[in-house]
Amino acid sequence: MIAEGISLQQLISGTYILSALLFVYGLKMLGKPDTARRGNMLSSVGMLIAIVVTLLAEEILSFQWIVIAAIAGGVVGAFAARMIAMTSMPEMVALFNGSGGLASLMVGWAALYTTGNTTFTVFTIFLAILIGGVTFSGSLVAWGKLSEVMPSGAIVFKAQRLVNGVLLLALIFAGVMLCLNPSTTSNEFYAVIALSLIFGVMVVIPIGGADMPVVISLLNSYSGLAACAAGFAINNVILIVAGSLVGAAGLILTNIMCKAMNRSLANVLFSGFGAVKTATKVEGEVKPIVAEDAFLVLEAASNVTFVPGYGMAVAQAQHVVRELGELLEANGCEVTYAIHPVAGRMPGHMNVLLAEANVPYDQLIEMDEINPRIENVDVAVVIGANDVVNPAAREDENSPIYGMPIINVDKARTVFVLKRSMASGFSGVDNPLFFGDNTRMLFGDAKESLSRVIAEFKS
Repeated sequence: MIAEGISLQQLISGTYILSALLFVYGLKMLGKPDTARRGNMLSSVGMLIAIVVTLLAEEILSFQWIVIAAIAGGVVGAFAARMIAMTSMPEMVALFNGSGGLASLMVGWAALYTTGNTTFTVFTIFLAILIGGVTFSGSLVAWGKLSEVMPSGAIVFKAQRLVNGVLLLALIFAGVMLCLNPSTTSNEFYAVIALSLIFGVMVVIPIGGADMPVVISLLNSYSGLAACAAGFAINNVILIVAGSLVGAAGLILTNIMCKAMNRSLANVLFSGFGAVKTATKVEGEVKPIVAEDAFLVLEAASNVTFVPGYGMAVAQAQHVVRELGELLEANGCEVTYAIHPVAGRMPGHMNVLLAEANVPYDQLIEMDEINPRIENVDVAVVIGANDVVNPAAREDENSPIYGMPIINVDKARTVFVLKRSMASGFSGVDNPLFFGDNTRMLFGDAKESLSRVIAEFKS
């Protein structure tokens, strides 16, 4: 007895409830940019408490390897957080998702060594290995596409759905046989691991281009579901709760992003982005502008909206964007930042970049809020965005992005597009915005171009 009337199990259960509350409250705080950091910290504290209590409650043979692993993981995590470039953040998130999937697979594997497992427990072990394996290999493919070490577009071939169907049936058969013969040395066990890894690759390769942010969100959900299954496998309540929260949050975010693209999840997973439709070739006359002339237009503007995209991350221009915004405000201009739900290459990519640059949270405007008033915007400054401002999504039925809601910057009075060249975006779709009558192209590195505009303001 720990204290009169309180057993060890009751103390553990109470601590788990505290951890779960921290998870839920922390997750709620992640919904707003100004509370996200505190929410992340609260959730981390909740997980730390849960881990410590679990280790103290279980009969751990030796803490040496656990301490070594914890220190090594902390060092790697701190190094990654400090050193990773913001342009590589989507790839890092993909690897983190994959790491979570691999951990769940290993937990399920270890749980199979326990004697006296019930059929239900073996089934949850199978799910942990299956979802964990799919998450791990799928996340590696997503990392390869995002880092462009492999083709970033959709990879499709004839009878692909048939092959995936056969793989799924083979997985189900191997899973049933594993439940009937739960052993770490059986052929069924190794078949489940191998097939789950192959299936993860096959599920992600037909997805590419502008659909990649949805994939990252979905894989994040998979990692949570794998953790939930692992929690059932080892009968750990807090792991079930944490995995369920991550899985549900990831599915909700995936649904939100699919709606932002006006597509169903099934369409994202199975259509093969750009594999069927070919957008109409766009031709026209480009009207370039220099920084000095851009300054004159911005100086006279009463309201300016910045529309960031992945190009801002590549140029690491978020800090000069904020500085230019402050100069415009000092000049009596109203400044806003229009954020598309799938801008960048991961969910919330632009929010993270602008938060890093200390852009005021109340200036971040969602797509649905900025579009009704975009016609009254004097200057829309598009920084490296392509697909999320592409009018072809409204006008070209042959375009792969047709039907996707966009930020209607082409309806602003003047549009500045900052790009290095006329190359298409990550999806490979041409953008007629670049040839619009009210569009001016400011070519060059976005950071350098904006720095020249800032220099004009200061002089």
